[in-house]
Amino acid sequence: MKWIDLTIPLGVGTPPWPTYEPLQLKYMKRLAPNGANGQLLTHSNHLGTHMDGEIHFYTPGKDIASLELNGFLVGPAAVVDLSNATGDYQIYTSKMIEERVEVRPRDILIIHTGYHHFGWDHPTADEIRYMVKHPGPDREFAEWCRRKEIRWIGVDCGSADHPMNTIIRQWMPRQAAEADRLFRTKYGQSLEERFTADKYQLMHIELFPHGIIHAECIGGEIDLLLNRRTIIGFFPWRFVDGESSIGRCVAMVDDADYAELVTRRKKLPKTRFGDAFDPSHVKQIEKLSRA
Repeated sequence: MKWIDLTIPLGVGTPPWPTYEPLQLKYMKRLAPNGANGQLLTHSNHLGTHMDGEIHFYTPGKDIASLELNGFLVGPAAVVDLSNATGDYQIYTSKMIEERVEVRPRDILIIHTGYHHFGWDHPTADEIRYMVKHPGPDREFAEWCRRKEIRWIGVDCGSADHPMNTIIRQWMPRQAAEADRLFRTKYGQSLEERFTADKYQLMHIELFPHGIIHAECIGGEIDLLLNRRTIIGFFPWRFVDGESSIGRCVAMVDDADYAELVTRRKKLPKTRFGDAFDPSHVKQIEKLSRA
């Protein structure tokens, strides 16, 4: 069995979720005169590839240390590509997912919106688009997740919620106005009408009490695994009282599948840190966003 890394690079340039502390790094020791290099890090939990724990939004919920490796953090998964279904600010649905991949009860679900291509490590990097313009779900999707008893969700963008169903709507008024125009044209409703106060951050507030949490900022070589089933593992710190945690996300594939993926990987361009990516997804997103 081989592993495919679905984690974005973590460094001082990695953007945190808006207003959260970025990674700050300094050397506290050097080889001369200390005989070893030592570093001191300061950062928030919502930086790079990370998992939101239940207590991030649900007071009596589990901390990160309480999440079980076997049967929860690692397990069977469906990886779905929605880059040919939704563009900037648009809404994705459970139907879009089930049209593209088989999702079984108790699956881990990894959603490829394609917006990891706007992450800081890609040649098409665009931090505002990555954090503020990515597509997201409505309550229909959250209710479907509960019926399916989805174990946890991973998304390749800044949030599992639609960005305009978060405080970003108030923080970024110019982008909110763009989204409002799109909603009125595409959905026949304003932002306020579609994302009413009772839906606010529903992927966090409505799902965490049911144990359905999510990982955000998935990336790495996710483009190699789209619309297929695999085994996914997420490995956060064993973080007592942690509300969320930075971690490593991987897909586990058998040797035959890995050989096929390596062959495909060689033909694809690479990010600045060496991850293979498929630029056709950006073309699809651009076409949908213009339309």
